[in-house]
Amino acid sequence: MTFTKLILALACLISVTLVGLEAKMTRGATSEQEAKVNQLFSKDLPDLAGKEGLMITVEYPPGASDPIHRHNADAFVYVLEGSIVMQVRGGKEVTLTPGETFYEGPSDIHVVGRNASQTKPAKFVVFLVKDKGAPVLVPAK
Repeated sequence: MTFTKLILALACLISVTLVGLEAKMTRGATSEQEAKVNQLFSKDLPDLAGKEGLMITVEYPPGASDPIHRHNADAFVYVLEGSIVMQVRGGKEVTLTPGETFYEGPSDIHVVGRNASQTKPAKFVVFLVKDKGAPVLVPAK
C-alpha cells in the first residue's frame, strides 16, 4: 500500500510539472507576440493642471495585436516602420504606413490595434496627454 501511494504521488508530481512547463511554453509563445512599449519622455504640463505629456514607442512583432482598451487620454500616433491597423469604436478601420498618423480621444475605445503584417515588425510613436499618474492603458469591453 505504501508503494501504491508513492507511485500516485510521483504521478501527481510529474503531472503538475508538465502542466507548469506547458503553461510556461504557452506564455513564452504569447509574449513573443506582445507589443513592446518603451517610455521616451514624460513631462508635467503646468498650463494644464494635473496633466502630463507622455511619449512612448510601441513595437509590434509580426502578427501582434492589442486587446480592446482605452487610454483616457488624447493619444497622437505616428507610424515609424511597418504597417499597423487601428480602429476606435464607431470609427472606420484604417491601415497606416510610415509617416501616417492616428488620433484617439479620451472617451474612445480602441477596438483594433495590430500589426498589419504576419511577417514584418511595425513600430510607432505615441504622444499622450493624460492625467498625471494615470495608467497608460485601461482594459475595456
